[in-house]
Amino acid sequence: MEIVFENINKLKSARHLNKHEKLISGITSAIESKDLVKGDRLPSINKMVAEIGYARKTIVKAYEELKGRGIVESKNFKGYYIADVNTGTKLRVALVLYAFHTFQEDFYNTFREELGKKYIINVFFHHNNLDVFKDIMTRISGRYGMYVVAPIQIPEVGVLLKKIPSDKLLVIDRHIPLPLDYSYITQEFENSTYNQLTKLLTEINKYKEFVLFYREDSDYPVGILKAFNKFIKGFKIRGLVKESYTKSSIEEGTVYFFIDDTNLWEVLRDSKRKGYTVGTDIGVLAHNDNAIKEIIFGGITTISTDFKKMAKESAKYVKMGDKTHKIIPSELFQRNSL
Repeated sequence: MEIVFENINKLKSARHLNKHEKLISGITSAIESKDLVKGDRLPSINKMVAEIGYARKTIVKAYEELKGRGIVESKNFKGYYIADVNTGTKLRVALVLYAFHTFQEDFYNTFREELGKKYIINVFFHHNNLDVFKDIMTRISGRYGMYVVAPIQIPEVGVLLKKIPSDKLLVIDRHIPLPLDYSYITQEFENSTYNQLTKLLTEINKYKEFVLFYREDSDYPVGILKAFNKFIKGFKIRGLVKESYTKSSIEEGTVYFFIDDTNLWEVLRDSKRKGYTVGTDIGVLAHNDNAIKEIIFGGITTISTDFKKMAKESAKYVKMGDKTHKIIPSELFQRNSL
């Protein structure tokens, strides 16, 4: 511990550093010189106050920043310990997603690239399961400098998220009500989906029926279902909601609207087997765009938010920390399938 005090006292005359930066530099210097190694205990806050003479809140701020970078961890009120000797890390980020779907892979890759190598990103998947979500949040609580979370849209999750300080949480993808001091970069489903469907009215009217595959027990956004029902009612379109696609049940003259790619691949396979032309005999519309949908069958028409833009905005928030409330709008990518 003495080396920490010595390092900090040597820096007291350094005018270019504020007090909390001197504390951080003193500790990281001791790590870099190997006087502190992983598992070593740091001086208590009270000991630091007594030896260095800085205010308690200044020392707490320095320790919390080192925790956020993953260099220091606190153990059950027993004190602060060295958790990682990689002093070049700027911040440890917990990224909590639904699952590693293609569009979320696009988000991750862009997010990773925008932050750079000095940010440590650990990814967790909750699969829209509340118990799994609770377990993840319990395990990662207090261990990261930033939490970027795609939440389950139920009130209980909002209660859990409010346990995280507002300056350490960014809600992404799905919106959930939180106090105004919390930041979010999310989608809006109902109005944006409805608006894009109206742009496709002429194409949809060429077909006899419009089918949406939607499961109540899934993580599907309810806003898409509401938009679909509003659209077919408002424009007097023969529409139908089905839970899933039954193999070989494809029907000519139908537009199929998919949220889940599993059903999409089944329909495309059956259209090929039956010799149907996608975009003529049947119409296909999908949610969430990706490179595969841009290419296969001459291109699948999609309604999708720009996940790369969401990732860039999220990385900017992690770096800068400026409070943000943003909705990334959905766009229509019209291709040969409709």
